[in-house]
Amino acid sequence: MPEFIDGNEAIARGAIDAGCDFFAGYPITPATSILLHLARELPKTGGIVLQGEDEIASMGFCIGAAMSGKRVMTATSGPGISLYSENIGFAIMGEVPMVIVDVQRMGPSTGAATTGAQGDIQFLRWGTSGGYPVIVLAPTTVEECYTLTLRAFDLSERFRVPVFLATDKETSLTKTMANIPPQDAPQVRERATAPAGEDFVPYRLENLSQVPAMSPFGGPHTLRFTTSSHDEEAYLTKDEQAIDRLNRHLAAKIEEHVEEISHVKADLQKGAETLLVSYGITARAMVEAGNRARKAGKRVSMLTVYSLWPIPGKAIRQAMDGVKRVVVAELNLGQYRREIQSLASDRQEVIGVHRVDGKLISPSQILKEGGLA
Repeated sequence: MPEFIDGNEAIARGAIDAGCDFFAGYPITPATSILLHLARELPKTGGIVLQGEDEIASMGFCIGAAMSGKRVMTATSGPGISLYSENIGFAIMGEVPMVIVDVQRMGPSTGAATTGAQGDIQFLRWGTSGGYPVIVLAPTTVEECYTLTLRAFDLSERFRVPVFLATDKETSLTKTMANIPPQDAPQVRERATAPAGEDFVPYRLENLSQVPAMSPFGGPHTLRFTTSSHDEEAYLTKDEQAIDRLNRHLAAKIEEHVEEISHVKADLQKGAETLLVSYGITARAMVEAGNRARKAGKRVSMLTVYSLWPIPGKAIRQAMDGVKRVVVAELNLGQYRREIQSLASDRQEVIGVHRVDGKLISPSQILKEGGLA
């Protein structure tokens, strides 16, 4: 039965249904209600919720809990993501499975706490040292807040990497009628752990794109953990071959599985000269704009991108095939438009439709600035 619910509650319920049994976070608008909902509900299922003294500590709690066998999530907004940065790198180096929710608000710095935006898109990808890939998903509706939370947990287990859920103030705090859980809710895999009766080498790989099995701290194996460059035994090393293999592995386990991670919704029209592209809350305006253009007799294709990183290049190129104009709508000054531009041919015009005044992009703005009015 449909119920009246907002995106933050849908995320919290998705986390519980995904098997999350540990959450740590610090209150911050507009993500606080995720913490509050889980503080009330997660202990009922045997889980643990901690309010850290700050965002840095909260990330540290999550990393420790994940490596001891917990399935973990944290949630914050722009200023908190900035404080998460060092520990995000920690999680990438240590191959820690975790879900990080970023309920975006307008920045920079403390910005406008009660105003929605999509300004963290590049920061989520590049906001820690080293430049190694992560996975970022972006829901457009309350139901997708639930389903993509499940998918985020599944991908975090599959690839042992921080997976971000990039939502926004409008989607997270606006109540609407939704089916939770929807019928198409994805399944979340169990964690791949090393057998107790066998010798265990924590980072041994047969090939660079392989994801090593885990063994929980406090479990049957002797373990080591370091944020520094390490060999397969997790000993700090200066050996050039070992370091090169480690760093190439951290990239390859994501970059060689882009098609597995890619998630888009393509509504393509034969003979279309214009392709509309968007994500998150703005994709809802994009779909309305595309439908209005079609009713006016124009041929328009639409692409909603759910997996922002790694870039679903193959799906985007297929959607762009044959069009003359690509219109990218987003609540920033063109952060994802840069990625679309890099995939376009010299004969294709890429137009950005942007807004950074705290208001949502409307279908009319997309039609006017995209040359479809």
